[in-house]
Amino acid sequence: MPSASVTVIRQLKAVLGPRLMENRKPFELRKVLIVYNAIQVAFSTWLFYEACMAGWLTHYSLRCQPVDYSRSPQAMRMASGCWWYFFSKFTEFFDTLFFVMRKRYDQVSTLHVIHHGIMPVSVWWGVKFIPGGHSSFFGLLNTFVHIIMYSYYMLAAMGPKVQKYLWWKKYLTLLQMVQFVLVMVHAFQLLIWNDCKYPAAFAYFIGAHAVMFYFLFSNFYKQAYTKRQTKKQDKEDKLLLANGNLESEPNKNIDSYQSYQTTTTPNGKTSFYQAVGRTVEDSYSTTRHRVYVGSVNN
Repeated sequence: MPSASVTVIRQLKAVLGPRLMENRKPFELRKVLIVYNAIQVAFSTWLFYEACMAGWLTHYSLRCQPVDYSRSPQAMRMASGCWWYFFSKFTEFFDTLFFVMRKRYDQVSTLHVIHHGIMPVSVWWGVKFIPGGHSSFFGLLNTFVHIIMYSYYMLAAMGPKVQKYLWWKKYLTLLQMVQFVLVMVHAFQLLIWNDCKYPAAFAYFIGAHAVMFYFLFSNFYKQAYTKRQTKKQDKEDKLLLANGNLESEPNKNIDSYQSYQTTTTPNGKTSFYQAVGRTVEDSYSTTRHRVYVGSVNN
C-alpha cells in the first residue's frame, strides 16, 4: 500500500500534472494558498490541543504508555484525535496539487513524494489497531511542527513585503530534524524497558519512520543550505577575482584594473566602474526575482 501512494504522487508529478498543464499558464494561487495554509494552521493547532488534553498533558507517561481500549471519555477523545490526524494526511495532498497547478514540479521532490506517500498508510495502521498510547507521541510533535510550518507557508504566500522577514526557513528544517530525533529516542526506549506492555513492534515501526525521515530531511538541509552556501561563496570569490580583487591574487589584475580606470565614458564614469555597477545591478535584479518567484510555498 505505501508503494501505491508513492506511485500516485509520482504519476501526478511526471505524467498527469504536466499533461493537464501542458497548454496552460501556471495558476496564480496566492489568495488560495493564504486561505489553505491558514486553515492548516488552525487544524494543526486543534489537533495538537486535543493530543495534549486527551493524554499528553494529563496522564500520559513519556516512558511507557499503554493504549486505552475502553470507552472512557479520555480514551475516546484520544481515538477521535488519532482519526482526525489520519484525515489530515489527506488534506496535505493539496500541497502536491498546488505545486502542479503552479507548474512547480521541482517542488515535488523525493522527500515530498515519500513523506506524503507513506504517511497516510502508516497512520492508518495506528488508527486501526492502536489509537493512542506510546506512539501517539509522534502525532503530538508532528502537529506542533505543522503549526509552525504552515504558518511559514502562509506568510510566504503573502508576497515580497512579508517574505523578506522569513529568514528562518532553514531553522524550520532543523526543527523537523529535531522532531525525528525525539521520536527515535522515545520509540526505541522500549528496547530497554516496556513495563506497560505496549505493542513494541509498532513502536519500532514508528521509530524506523523517524530514522528514514531524519536522513531525508538531513540530506535536504545539506543540499538546500550547506552546499548552496558553499556554491554561493565560490561564485562570489570568482566574481571578486574577475573584477580585479587585488587582495585575493596580488598583482594579477593590476594592468586590467589600470586600463579600466583610464578609459572614461561620456557620462564621466570609467568603464570599469560601469561594469561593476552593471554586474551588481544585474545580480540584485536576478536575486530579487528568485526570491519573489521561488519563495512562495517552498
